[in-house]
Amino acid sequence: MHILLMGPPGAGKGTQAANLVKEFGIPHISTGDMFRAAVKEGTELGLQAKACMDAGKLVPDEVTIGIVKERLAKPDCKKGFILDGFPRTAEQADALTGILKELGLSLTAALNITVPAADLIERAVGRRICKSCGATYHVKFNPSKKAGVCDTCAGDLYQRADDSEETMKNRLSVYEAQTKPLIAYYEKAGVYKEIDGRQPIDDVKAAMIAALKG
Repeated sequence: MHILLMGPPGAGKGTQAANLVKEFGIPHISTGDMFRAAVKEGTELGLQAKACMDAGKLVPDEVTIGIVKERLAKPDCKKGFILDGFPRTAEQADALTGILKELGLSLTAALNITVPAADLIERAVGRRICKSCGATYHVKFNPSKKAGVCDTCAGDLYQRADDSEETMKNRLSVYEAQTKPLIAYYEKAGVYKEIDGRQPIDDVKAAMIAALKG
């Protein structure tokens, strides 16, 4: 299984990636993890990425693409992978197609977990996190027993700065602008599959597995 996982911020990609890792026994590869691993290993590309990140600049496409290529060539990807956070543009999608071709692989599916913007904003704005243990709650969907207090460790709950409505709207508009060309790209390639992310977590998992096996 060579899976590309797509979906807006807050759609539940992390949760579903973990479910797919358990189901298929393949690695979940996120852009952030790849960068951190390349920096830690001290590869030439990793050092270039670190220099950009330290300077607060975006990592150039050629460096990102090189790091992706190095990662997908590793032995643990032989059985498959779940790629998350790359590609973000049609140019990067072309590069990924080229990388897979070089490695003698092809994409099984581009799975897009879709959730309406209003639902995503509600999810984000209501999220609360424990300052002490990091447990996550939601004022509507998963409230703590006592408002503002963690059930597990009695720590204070807080709202992250980037969980504001304005920040979320900005993130979603950027995501939508980036993603539309990718949807068209993978529809044309015949591997695009849409998953309704409004369903309960287990139903989303079942729909993804059915889409992959079907």
